[in-house]
Amino acid sequence: MNSIIYLLVLHNQYLQKQINQLLLFIAKYIPLKKSKPDDSTSPKYNKFVVDELPIIYTKHPISYEFLLDYYKYKYDKIIKPVNYRTKSTISKDTTCPRCGAPHNFLYDNNGSKGQYLCKICSNAFNKQERFNNTFVYKCPFCNKALIVVKERKNFRVHKCIDSKCSYYLQNLKKLPKDLADTDKHKYKLHYIYREFTVDFFKMDLSSLPENAQNFNFKKFNAHILGLCLTFHVNLNQSTRQTSLALKMLYGITISHTTVANYITSASAVIKPFVDNYDYNPSRILSADETYIKVKGLKYYVWFIIDVCKKSIISYQVSSTRDVGPCILAIRKALSKFKSIPTDLKFIADGYIAYPLAAQQFKIRENIDLEITQVIGLTNDDVVSTEYRWIKQIIERLNRTFKYSYRVTNGYNIPNGALYGVSLWVAYYNFLRPNAYDFWRPLNVVDTINSDEIMPAQWLALIYLSQKTILEMKEKTT
Repeated sequence: MNSIIYLLVLHNQYLQKQINQLLLFIAKYIPLKKSKPDDSTSPKYNKFVVDELPIIYTKHPISYEFLLDYYKYKYDKIIKPVNYRTKSTISKDTTCPRCGAPHNFLYDNNGSKGQYLCKICSNAFNKQERFNNTFVYKCPFCNKALIVVKERKNFRVHKCIDSKCSYYLQNLKKLPKDLADTDKHKYKLHYIYREFTVDFFKMDLSSLPENAQNFNFKKFNAHILGLCLTFHVNLNQSTRQTSLALKMLYGITISHTTVANYITSASAVIKPFVDNYDYNPSRILSADETYIKVKGLKYYVWFIIDVCKKSIISYQVSSTRDVGPCILAIRKALSKFKSIPTDLKFIADGYIAYPLAAQQFKIRENIDLEITQVIGLTNDDVVSTEYRWIKQIIERLNRTFKYSYRVTNGYNIPNGALYGVSLWVAYYNFLRPNAYDFWRPLNVVDTINSDEIMPAQWLALIYLSQKTILEMKEKTT
């Protein structure tokens, strides 16, 4: 019996030795994870890149009758209708979208291919043009006028078709050398701009994510939207629980999908107001990062708060925890200052991204940003003893955010995470009663009456966000 046990032990030792040798062989000659080539600059990803804004010129509308009288008075010239050499193909109901000139003052500008030219105001427009376009869009690289190539439900696609455009020539050089001419259409080569044609006050915004519906309210109304936001954001209920609460409390039958679409649309609208509000921050800021899940993968949320006023003045959602998102978050925070104070204090943890970001600000922007790092969980040094209370404030903020985040079970897309975080920041900054300010919101806005019910406050916040979006659009045009 003892001999059998002895032989089994020897055999197990032999097998263990063989296993160790195989593991060494695998570790040495068979890598467990093969490195992927870096093809992020490949031209095949160019179609996913959003080009910069075009040069925009405004075409002011004017009456063709006024222009006829003006030409007669100023130049003693009478503009007569077009004398067509052949039978005109322009229908009688076609008019100039700029001055309203009738069809007999219009040229068939490109040989019956759909473009017309007004003889009175020299406005060129397309036959398929359904809207009165008062803007002229030009390519920022070659300054040539963009051509409308596609009409979609919420936007038009403008394209620069100039073959000598520097943007086109640069992308052409990036194509593979052995690529056939018939395969060039698979790559994005020309400059493209999407002009959104939605009405901001109808909430059908250009920034709405996929599957987010507008707020025309064919079946429900704005008050139900406010109820959805109140249950989901204020009371930390999931979309299914929100749908169930509305049915049990108010007798409103609404699907959880509609609730999710309303919330996503509202967050897309509210985000510009949250990002551009004048917080008038104090001179003590604190930063920290926490993680969330997007489709099961770890993403990071960067928060920067005003320590004295407790407001979140900057936030950033990123897939990585490196220096880039840290710099973006700090840039957003510094943009809230009219002038950066010389005695600004910036408190963070011991993560190396913060001092590296401060180094880049010194090199690129000549800004001396002094980062005070509170390291560890105990006060083992003078710095931690002095600034620990500031670090605890933002750690408490992270716990408050995580409490509301848990009901989501993560996000499906990165944009959904960004909009979800912005909606929570809007609630935290403008609607949530805070014991620090005698149970009032951290930022009091005149339009939002804190004595009203919470759904009405949400709708007031959405109204302010609409005005902010319109003001931003007017500045860009």
